[in-house]
Amino acid sequence: MFKGQINTEQVFPYPSALSEEQAQTLQELVGPVSRFFEEVNDAEKNDVLEKVEDKTMQGLKELGAFGLQIPVALGGLGLSNTQYARLVEIVGMHDLGVGITLGAHQSIGFKGILLYGTPEQKEKYLPKLATGETIAAFCLTEPASGSDAASIRTTAELSPCGTHYTLNGGKIWISNGGLAEIFTVFAKTPLKDEATGEVKDKITAFIVERSFGGVTHGPPEKKMGIKASNTAEVHFDAVRVPAENVLGAPGAGFKVAMHILNNGRFGMAAALAGTMRGIISKAVAHAANRTQFGDKIYNFGAIQEKLARMALLQYVTESMAYMISANMDQGASDFQIEAAISKIFGSEAAWTVTDECIQILGGMGFMKDAGVERVMRDLRIFRIFEGTNDILRLFVALNGFQNAGSQLRGLQQAVKNPLGNAGLLVSEVGKRMRRRAGFGTGISLSAVVHPSLSSSAEQTVRAIDLFAGTVEEQLLKHGKKIIDEQFVLKRIADSAIDLYAMVVVLSRASRSLEQGHATAQHEKVLCDTWCMEASDRVIQNLTSLRADSTRQFFKNLRSISKAVVENEGVVSPNPLGI
Repeated sequence: MFKGQINTEQVFPYPSALSEEQAQTLQELVGPVSRFFEEVNDAEKNDVLEKVEDKTMQGLKELGAFGLQIPVALGGLGLSNTQYARLVEIVGMHDLGVGITLGAHQSIGFKGILLYGTPEQKEKYLPKLATGETIAAFCLTEPASGSDAASIRTTAELSPCGTHYTLNGGKIWISNGGLAEIFTVFAKTPLKDEATGEVKDKITAFIVERSFGGVTHGPPEKKMGIKASNTAEVHFDAVRVPAENVLGAPGAGFKVAMHILNNGRFGMAAALAGTMRGIISKAVAHAANRTQFGDKIYNFGAIQEKLARMALLQYVTESMAYMISANMDQGASDFQIEAAISKIFGSEAAWTVTDECIQILGGMGFMKDAGVERVMRDLRIFRIFEGTNDILRLFVALNGFQNAGSQLRGLQQAVKNPLGNAGLLVSEVGKRMRRRAGFGTGISLSAVVHPSLSSSAEQTVRAIDLFAGTVEEQLLKHGKKIIDEQFVLKRIADSAIDLYAMVVVLSRASRSLEQGHATAQHEKVLCDTWCMEASDRVIQNLTSLRADSTRQFFKNLRSISKAVVENEGVVSPNPLGI
């Protein structure tokens, strides 16, 4: 999209990544897992106890919930990403605190062993992790390094004999930190550059066992939400870690950490799609039964708009989650931008949906007994952990700019040999002239989108054309300094999120229409409605970047922020002067 192109093969038709056998396996799991969360798990009690009840933990182990994606040969269920997403959606619908306990264990805790582990490491650790006999945790965050993961201070020094590393340091806010026996730990290690001979600190990933000694944890943190999950500081004091417990290559720890986080983000979108599904049901039940002013409140336009927008946000999030999980199952290796988008969108959508549910329920929604305030508290962390949404927006925009920049550099090279690259240059110049004249550049979705969605497809194509043109303008204007233009980057990221959402719902709704699903016409309305508003937002965001008034607006924001910081708070006095 940043280049003004659409790789339709990746998103059309809406992918179905389950084989007949996988679908059957999933069908056999969905019922028992749903019943377990309806009949055994008590989310309210977990929240009050600030821990997952022992009977729930034992029941989850018996269901195989701690080893969903560990291969069957190593004691797990061997589920695909799509199968995993479906079960995570059930967990998210019922108890996000339990979801974090399970997710911290397998989505990030031991995911590094699955992705980078040697056969020996997998044989040694995965069987006990699969049964829940041992719990895993992911240790990256430190007091001085939150979003800036490269600034960690935990150290690991290789012994002179080369047999072990000595690990020292501390990590904070570690999910499962007080429960885990196995930790994926990231530490700085001094490594010699073979080319220059210079020694530099680089991040290395390690598999650390509590049994190594020197591993301790603090008390459980007192949190706003997800109280049932264990969150604690973890300390490493002269821990001897065998050299064979390096995860991946020495010095490649940053890449390992980012791949683990990128690989797990789609699961968050799936879980939050489940959360929204449950919350919408509560809102609908109340709206359908509450009578005010002589009528059921669902008949009032104000409530109808809320319910409709809630349904739209859930549909988009769910569509993203299963699009990405299927892409991953089909072997896609370049999905990190889409996964980041799904995390940003899902976490913000779930917050909005839950907030609106409380509004529909009125005073009842504010009460504990309704069960919605707990969900609201639980949801707040999702915009922060595993990459804050602010940082992920920069990630989305800058990755896209990098791809677009590569294309521009290629064109600059082609210009140096115009005769040898005449066809390419004529095509690219023609494309830009058509774009500036307000005509399309030739991309089309008509061959892959259902005919009844043609209007939404055309809106999407026009928005992508505008997006690509704006990205190129900003690159030419700022060059490498685009990295410092965060006001611009945010608006580019927001547009990319809206565009990806448009493409994904076009794909899903087209499949439903083509296959004659019972909900196809409803999905068509969802798709058309989303594309109408998203297209308007994209146009507003992008055209504003060309306006002098927007540049002044950005200057004003900087000025206000600077004044507030210098004043250590609000600058203007109370209007009463008292």
